Amino acid sequence: MKKIEAIIKPFKLEEVKDALHDVGIEGMTVSEVKGFGRQKGHTEIYRGSEYTVDFLPKIKLELVVADNKVLAATQAVVKAAKTGKIGDGKIFVSHVEEAIRIRTEEKGEAAV
Repeated sequence: MKKIEAIIKPFKLEEVKDALHDVGIEGMTVSEVKGFGRQKGHTEIYRGSEYTVDFLPKIKLELVVADNKVLAATQAVVKAAKTGKIGDGKIFVSHVEEAIRIRTEEKGEAAV
């Protein structure tokens, strides 16, 4: 099993969710996060004063999938989240040792 963490622009959440559903991925965890990369934030003017916004709002998706679904899931996220502009986000894939469904005590891929 693999854990996929994707950082995307907030307005792309519904498109990404639908794209993952289309490739058979149902469950995910979604968090509102803030951060920056090469984008390094931007400046804004508020009541005549200029200030820097270092951390930009992003959405973090976390999902655990079977090894054979990783490619389809990552491709779906890229296709749905890509705008071609700076700040589109990142995807991280890592190995998951074990998963346990608390309610039924199922383990491994059966738990996800």
